Amino acid sequence: MATLVSQLRQFPIKAALSNAGLPIAIIAILAMLVVPLPSFALDILFTFNIMAGLIVVMICVNISRPLDFSAFPIVLLLTTMLRLSLNVASTRVVLVRGHEGPDAAGAVIEAFGEFVIGGNYVVGFIIFIILMIINFVVVTKGAGRTSEVIARFTLDALPGKQMAIDADLNAGVIDQEAAMNRRAEVAQESDFFGSMDGASKFVRGDAIAGILILFINIFGGLIVGTAQNGLSLQAATEIYVLLTIGDGLVAQIPALLLSLSTAIVVTRVTTTESAGEQAKSQLSQRVPLLVSGAILTGLGLIPGMPHLVFLAAGLSLLVVGYYQQPSQQSVSRQEIQNREDNIDVEDAEEVQWSDIEPIDPIGLELGYGLIPLVDGEGGGTLLTRIKGIRKKISTELGFLVQPIRIRDNLELDPFSYQITVKGSIRGAGVVKIGKELAINSGDASLDLGEPSVKEPAFGLEAYWIEPSMSDMARTAGYTVVDASTVIATHVNSILKSNSNELLGHDETQEIIERVAEKSPKLIEELVPNKLSATVIMQVLKNLLTETIPIRDLGTIFDALLTESARTQSADDLTEAIRPRISRQILQNLVDHSERLDVLTLDPSLEQMIGAALAKASEPGQIMLDPAVLENMLSSISQAKEEIENQGKPAILITAPKIRPWLSRVVNMRMQNFTVLSYTEIPEDQDIAVVSKITTTQNSTEDTV
Repeated sequence: MATLVSQLRQFPIKAALSNAGLPIAIIAILAMLVVPLPSFALDILFTFNIMAGLIVVMICVNISRPLDFSAFPIVLLLTTMLRLSLNVASTRVVLVRGHEGPDAAGAVIEAFGEFVIGGNYVVGFIIFIILMIINFVVVTKGAGRTSEVIARFTLDALPGKQMAIDADLNAGVIDQEAAMNRRAEVAQESDFFGSMDGASKFVRGDAIAGILILFINIFGGLIVGTAQNGLSLQAATEIYVLLTIGDGLVAQIPALLLSLSTAIVVTRVTTTESAGEQAKSQLSQRVPLLVSGAILTGLGLIPGMPHLVFLAAGLSLLVVGYYQQPSQQSVSRQEIQNREDNIDVEDAEEVQWSDIEPIDPIGLELGYGLIPLVDGEGGGTLLTRIKGIRKKISTELGFLVQPIRIRDNLELDPFSYQITVKGSIRGAGVVKIGKELAINSGDASLDLGEPSVKEPAFGLEAYWIEPSMSDMARTAGYTVVDASTVIATHVNSILKSNSNELLGHDETQEIIERVAEKSPKLIEELVPNKLSATVIMQVLKNLLTETIPIRDLGTIFDALLTESARTQSADDLTEAIRPRISRQILQNLVDHSERLDVLTLDPSLEQMIGAALAKASEPGQIMLDPAVLENMLSSISQAKEEIENQGKPAILITAPKIRPWLSRVVNMRMQNFTVLSYTEIPEDQDIAVVSKITTTQNSTEDTV
């Protein structure tokens, strides 16, 4: 007993009493379905029902966004159940006491019935039917369809909105609390429109029930009045049609109000204005008013038209348009310009460095249609692929590549993406979700029956095919990959070709510290006594520019220490290092046991370039005949195409003094071309000169 008393003391009685209103209302609504109500109670409840409908409409008109009335779905459900319960209660009274006269079901039903019928039962009945058709076919059906579409699009946009919040949080635009509030608002918006989709079905069902109840009351009343109460058919028709129309009207008016409220909420475009302010600001534009007034005035001047009505309406619009402000949009732009011209000093002083969003070293921006690729729970594998690419690139290059930031970009086409390095777009492409890309590397000849596209990473011919065709395409010689692999491969290609831009001072310092762990004396003697970290960084960037990995840090730093006594130039140090890591350079081109097929310059051309470099006023800046240069590059391009068609890399060997200049000039015109010096070829490497580059584009074949 004592335990029961203590538990009763702990029970939150005040909170329960304060929240008892809704349960009591639900119980009362359900009770009306079975408990007979007197006519005066029906008058009160019908009046309350109309009042509730008017209040809901006014709230819906004046809210600035749908979430401001987040209780609308439950309010819609309760008011619909109240109206149906009143229909049941009024039907009981009409059928039981209808023979007593038009006032048997209460003054409200009688008044509405007399008002609509107006002495003509047929016309009154037709008007009432039209009112129900408007509610059911137009308002209710349109609101239901709009709720369904908005709910679907809100759910589809949910991942993109969450990614945008995460992106703003990572960029420092918002703090953790703001991010939590925005996530809660997004979730609430999704729940609201999902609830509205279901609640609109209640409104539609209520309209159908109203039509059925109308015919049940009429036919049931005629049967009860004539068979049980002894009324004539005419008398029964007059009484029960009046009561039925009155009963239906007092129910359909609130139903129409709630249907209209639903339509207002789901068709609102979210702004900071209420619906009335929004409509007023957008409908009161000067040009449309003047044009419409001129058209109506012109119609009023045509013979045979109702001149007074058209001229009055047209002239009224012309007067209103004349005194209207030039344009609401123009005013808005002017206000914005005024605000920009009158920025307060206090606002400017509040701006801090933390407000400036830093540029991502590496970025991958996706259209909203590609968001499923990064959804791990939904089977997306792009995040895993990107992490693997970063690890692979870091291992190959010899330093830790910064994280690749993935974000959605609503300005892109839905299935497009773009890759950025330090804020600049370096690559872009389009992929198709649910399809696979069949890439033709040159051996496949089977027609896949799809439009051809260019594979984004290497520009090869490719086709987007259905997954069911993958096995057939592989058998025909195609390389088949999914959309995530296409993007990841493109990212890998972009990172390799821009690896020199990924190395900065922080990465260089990390490299120096890693070398210091194994060779502390070397770093102690080299940095900063002989070379600064900036010079070392430039040397490493020079190597990466020509796609040479910097994994062999021991050899590179040993060479830097040795050559630092001779020169402090980063370019000269780079050329001195290259012969010492020549085997690593060649390892990325051919296998050590394979013959190296190379191109060479004609001796006369090589001597011409060497003499021009010797006379240059600045290192690397030479004066060469444009025709000679163009012919040389054309010859190199032709030889490159021929050797690559054989499946071999394009490599040109030349004298050490002209190698840097030649490499820079050639790589400005063509990609995947390697220029080596004679000193960078190991003595045991088998070489075959397959072509000599001349200014006349003649080639000979020789073997060394």
